[in-house]
Amino acid sequence: MVLCQGRGFSWKGVAVYPGVSEIFISRDGGNKKYASVLAPGQHEGLGKTSDEGISSWGWNLNGQHSTYHALFPRAWTIYDGEPDPDLKVSCRQISPFVPHDYRDSSLPSAVFVYTLVNTGKERAKVSLLFTWANSIGGISHFSGDHVNEPFIGEDGVSGVLLHHKTAKGNPPVTFAVAASETQNVNVTILPCFGLTEGSFITARKMWGKMMQDGQFDRENFNIGPSMPSSPGETLCAAVSASAWVEPYGKCTIAFALAWSSPKIKFSKGSSYYRRYTKFYGTSERAAVDLVHDALTNYKHWEEEIEKWQSPILEDIRLPEWYKFTLFNELYFLVAGGTVWIDSSSPSADVKSDQDPPIKVESKNIKVAEAEMNCRHSTGFEHTSTSGCNSSTGVGLKQNGNSTIPRKKRSSKHFSHHLKTEDQLDGNEDVGRFLYLEGVEYIMWCTYDVHFYASFALLELFPKIELNIQRDFAKAVLSEDGRKVKFLAEGNYGIRKVRGAVPHDLGTHDPWNEMNAYNIHDTSKWKDLNSKFVLQVYRDFAATGDMAFGIEVWPAVRTAMEYMEQFDRDDDGLIANDGFPDQTYDAWTVHGVSAYCGCLWLAALQAAAAMAQRLGDKFFAETCKTKFFSAKSEFEKKLWNGSYFNYDSGSSSNSKSIQADQLAGQWYTSSSGLGPIFDEFKTRSSLQKIFDFNVMKIKGGRMGAVNGMHPNGNVDESCMQSREIWTGVTYAVAANMLLAGMEEEAFTTAEGIFIAGWSEEGFGYWFQTPEGWTTDGHYRSLIYMRPLAIWCMQWALSPPKAIIEAPKINMMDRIVISPATFSLSLPETRVRKIANKTACFGNSSLQCTC
Repeated sequence: MVLCQGRGFSWKGVAVYPGVSEIFISRDGGNKKYASVLAPGQHEGLGKTSDEGISSWGWNLNGQHSTYHALFPRAWTIYDGEPDPDLKVSCRQISPFVPHDYRDSSLPSAVFVYTLVNTGKERAKVSLLFTWANSIGGISHFSGDHVNEPFIGEDGVSGVLLHHKTAKGNPPVTFAVAASETQNVNVTILPCFGLTEGSFITARKMWGKMMQDGQFDRENFNIGPSMPSSPGETLCAAVSASAWVEPYGKCTIAFALAWSSPKIKFSKGSSYYRRYTKFYGTSERAAVDLVHDALTNYKHWEEEIEKWQSPILEDIRLPEWYKFTLFNELYFLVAGGTVWIDSSSPSADVKSDQDPPIKVESKNIKVAEAEMNCRHSTGFEHTSTSGCNSSTGVGLKQNGNSTIPRKKRSSKHFSHHLKTEDQLDGNEDVGRFLYLEGVEYIMWCTYDVHFYASFALLELFPKIELNIQRDFAKAVLSEDGRKVKFLAEGNYGIRKVRGAVPHDLGTHDPWNEMNAYNIHDTSKWKDLNSKFVLQVYRDFAATGDMAFGIEVWPAVRTAMEYMEQFDRDDDGLIANDGFPDQTYDAWTVHGVSAYCGCLWLAALQAAAAMAQRLGDKFFAETCKTKFFSAKSEFEKKLWNGSYFNYDSGSSSNSKSIQADQLAGQWYTSSSGLGPIFDEFKTRSSLQKIFDFNVMKIKGGRMGAVNGMHPNGNVDESCMQSREIWTGVTYAVAANMLLAGMEEEAFTTAEGIFIAGWSEEGFGYWFQTPEGWTTDGHYRSLIYMRPLAIWCMQWALSPPKAIIEAPKINMMDRIVISPATFSLSLPETRVRKIANKTACFGNSSLQCTC
C-alpha cells in the first residue's frame, strides 16, 4: 500500500510503512479478469522466476491515470481506469487528528476507505487485499519469535493480530489489520504467509489463491495463533474484502490499521505509558478494540475534520497554495518522532545499568511567586502549597495538596479557535507531549524552534501547548550540576543552570536530563529566556487560563531576572557576546543585535503585561521603565533609517539585513500587545526584507534568505546567513500580515511552497527541511519549524481573546528610583506565596530558589 506520508505512524506508535494493497477484478462470465498491486512501477525483484516473494505478484499499474491528493490528516489516491478501464477506484486515507479532541487524536490507528465505481455494462466482483508484514524494521525484523493471530471482533470487524517481539528488550508492538463486513462485503483472511520458498504458504501461492477464488477460506478464522517465526523469516498477513459492484453502481470497502505499543522506553531506562492507554488499557490486545473503533468512528472523525477545515478552504481571500500548505505542514505533529504519554498512570521508571544515577540530595524548595511586599501589593492573594500539577506529572514528585482556586473563566476570553470543550473541562489531564526538533536533530521540544512551531499546537491543541510550557517553567527553576563539554569552544560547564531556559528537554531521558544540545553553552544564549516569556504570555493571553499564569509566573520572573547579567552597561539592553549565542548557532553576533535585542524588548513588554494582570504591579512598572531605556538604546545603536542593522559590532556583516530582525515585534503583535516600534520603522524594515531578502532571491520564488548585504549580495559569512529557513520565512510573512502588508506576506511565503511543495520545486513533500540555499541544497529534512505557517493563520484570524486582551499602556508608568531599577529584588522585598514544588523528580535535578 502506498501509504499517505501525512498519516504519520509515529504520532502514537512506530514509524514504519510495511503495507501493500492489491486488487482483483472479474466480470460476469469470467471472461475479463484483472489483478494488480495498487502501486505504480515495478518491484525491484520482478523477473526472478524463482522468487516466492512479492515480486511474483502482478505489478501491472503504470500510474498514468492515477493521482494522489493530500490535505492532512486525509489523503486520496485515485486509480482512474486502472487496472480495469471500466472501474474507478479511490482510496481515502484518514487519521484521527481532530483539533481539541485529546482522546481520539491520541489513538494509534488509520482507516483506508475504498470507493469502487463501476462504469461498465457488466457487474464486477472486486476483491481488495490489505497485506501487512509483522515488522517494525531494524534489528528485530529478522530476529524471530513473531506471531500472527486471526480474530473476529464485534460489528463485523475481523482481521489479524500481528504480535511483534522487538529487539534489545524494547517494548513489544501488536498490529491489527482488519476490514468491516457488511451485507454486501465479505471479509476473509490469510493469517500467515512468507516471502521465501521455505514458508508453508508463500506470497506467490497467496497471490495464486486470490487470482483463482478472489477470497480466502472462512476456516482460517479458526486456526488460532501461528507458530513463532524463525530467525530470518518474514511473517506477513492478509485481509481480503470482496463485493459485487453492479453496472453503473458504487460500493464502499473500509480497512483499518491499528498498532498497540503501550509502553515507551527511553534509552536511559525511563518508561511511560502512551496516552491512548488511558482509554484502552495497557494490554497489547488493545489493538483489537482500536481497529474496531477506527472502523466504526471514522465517519465522525471526518465530520469533525471537515468542520475544522471548511472555513479556511472556503475562504476566497486565501490563495489555494496557502490552504494546501497550511494543513499539510501539520504532518510534522505526527511524524516528528512524537511521544504522547499518559501522566495519570505512569510505568515504573527503571534506570539503565549502564548509566548509574547521579546522587544529588533532593529537597523540597519554596518557590517565590514574587509578589511585591505590602507597599506595592495589589491584592494578589492566590495561595498554593501544591506540588507539581498532575497534568504534567509523570516522574514528578507530589508535595501537598493544591489550594489554588481556579478562577471561573468567561467564554469571552477564548478564541473561536479554542473550542468550547477546552473551556468546559479545564481540569482534563491531557498527558505530556514531546516532539523532536527534526529527524536529524534528535532533541525533544527544542525550545528556540518551538518558539516558531508552537502556534500550531496553541491553535489546535492548546492544552498540550500549556503543558509543554509547564515543563519548561519547572525546568527554569531547576539545576543539573553535572559537567558537560561544549564542543564549539572546548570548555566545560554544567548541564543546566538555574534561571536559564533549557535548549531542549533532552534526548535519552527527557524531562530528567535536559540540554542534550552541547555545541555551545546555551545558558549564555540571549534568546531562550526572552522566547520563554513571550510564549508564556501569548498562551496566557490566548487561553485566559489564570491558574496557568499563576503556576508559571515564578519561572517567568526568574527568567527575566537571569537576563540582567547580560546588561553590562546598565542601559536596560542585553548584549551578545561575540559567538553564536542564539538560535542561529553558527552566525556570530557582536554587541547589541537586532534579533536578540528585539526579543528582549518584547519580553519586557510581555512580562509587564503579565505581571499587571496577575497583580504584581511593582514588577510591571519595573519592566516598563527598563523597556524605555532599552528601546532608546536599541534604536540608537541599530536603526539606520531604513532597517535595523544585524548587530552593533564592526564586522563585515554588522550592517546585514536579517530577515528575522523583528521577531519580537511579531510576537507582541501576535499576543495583543502594543507595537514596540512606530509604524514607519516596522513597515520600512519589513519592506527592506521583502525587497532584498525575498525578491532578490530567484524573484521571490524560494523564500526569505536569512542575511543579505545592503548592496544586494547574500551574506555569506556563515552557513546559516546564506540559508533560507522555511519556518522563519513563514514567521516573516506573518509579521507582514500583522503590519498590513498582505501582498508581500503571501508572496514571501509562497516562495516556500514553490521551492518545497510545488511540482517545479525540490520535492520535499511531507519532509520540509529546516532550510535550503539559493542553489537548492537542503539541510535537516522533516523539521519542526515549518509548522510556523500556522502563525500566518493566527495573524489572519487572531483569537477573540487576543483581540480583546487588556492593553498595557507602556507610557503609563510610575517613577522608579535607581535603587529599584533592577528586575532582581532583595529577598525581603518579596512576599512568597508558599508554593512548594519538587519540580523534576530525577535526583540529578534540584530546584533552587
